[in-house]
This record gives sequence, C-alpha cells and structure tokens, in this order.
Amino acid sequence: MMAEFLDRGEAGRRLAGELDAWRGGGALVVGLPRGGVEVAFEVASLLDLALDVLIVRKLGVPSQPELAMGAIGEHGVVVRDELVLAGAAISPETFERVEARERAQLETREQRYRLGAPRLSLAGGVIIIVDDGVATGSTARAACQVARARGAREVIVAAPVIAAQSIELLASVADQVIAVSAPRDLGAVGQWYQHFEATSDDDVVELLDRARRRRPGSTVNP
Repeated sequence: MMAEFLDRGEAGRRLAGELDAWRGGGALVVGLPRGGVEVAFEVASLLDLALDVLIVRKLGVPSQPELAMGAIGEHGVVVRDELVLAGAAISPETFERVEARERAQLETREQRYRLGAPRLSLAGGVIIIVDDGVATGSTARAACQVARARGAREVIVAAPVIAAQSIELLASVADQVIAVSAPRDLGAVGQWYQHFEATSDDDVVELLDRARRRRPGSTVNP
C-alpha cells in the first residue's frame, strides 16, 4: 500500500487541520512520547496552543503484557481496572510489583524530558492527547484515564491514523476521537509513513524546549 504520510511533521500538519476548532483557545496539546511528541509539536504550533508531554505507563498483566490491568502517570497517579484485576486474579502484591517497575521507568523519563521544568496543569482543562498512530488503543486509553485522574474536564484523542475498532474503544474514555485516517485494517503504524525513523529522547527534549520558548508561562485555561 502507498504510505499515507510523508513523515510525522506532515502528519501533524494534516492532523492540525482536523483540530482547527480548537485554534487559539485554552486547550493543551499533550504528546505521548516519543513519536507522538513530533506530531503534537506541529499541532500545537499551527493551532497556537501550549504543548506538554503526558508520560504514562501501561500496567500489563504479567502473563499477558498487552492486557492492561491499569496505568500510571506522573505525580503518583494510579488507575486500576478492577474487572481485569478480578478476571486475571491479580494479587495486590503482583500489582504493586508491576507498578513499582513501571514507576521507575516513568520517573526516569520525566526527569529526562522535563529538565526541571514544571508540568502544565490539566485540572479543569481541555486536553488534546496526540500520538503518531493508534493501533490497539491501550496506551491512548491509559493516557485518557491518567488525564481524567489529573482533573481534565474534556479529553480529546487525536492521531493521524487510528484503527477503526480503536476509535470505538476510545469513545468510552474520551469525549472525542479524531483521526485523519481510520482504516479497518491498520496493521503496523509505521507502514502509514514514508519516513518513520525512531524519535529519540533528545528529540523530545528539543521539541518541548522550543514549545516553551514559543509560549513562555503557558497555562491551561478552564
């Protein structure tokens, strides 16, 4: 198949066109590291919105890592899926062990990306969660749950390409789900891009720094 997007930059610019209703308002664009931050940077720049990262870690069932039993976010946020926990017979000790392991990874990323800069508040705000593509929807779903736990008033998930079945899944946790393309058979996200090189931690740090310099002192308006 022909690639839909040249690269993440072009994909972000096209996605911004789908999000024009939020141009210049008080919404906050948050990118999911790493690749989602490249897309989110373009969206935030074109729509004159503040940019931040939303660092989340999915907590997978040990025997089925792709099955999320919860998620964690910055500032100690923990989201538990009680139905999965009960169905998989996950003990409190097992949950805590997985949470501790993922928390260490999350804190390492937070220190690396923020370099001491404060996270922007989500409380009472409109949050646009951006990734470079959504296949299963598990990470985006976790991000929605973390955003809600941090007080977001309205949560929008946006990506250049989202599997149609994931749009249905995300509708239960997001107020809106927006995509440029929503195929039934998505396959790997990378095949939708002509150029899909890995985004590095240094790339994320640079993009966040550029966004902060463009909008110093940015806050989220309820």
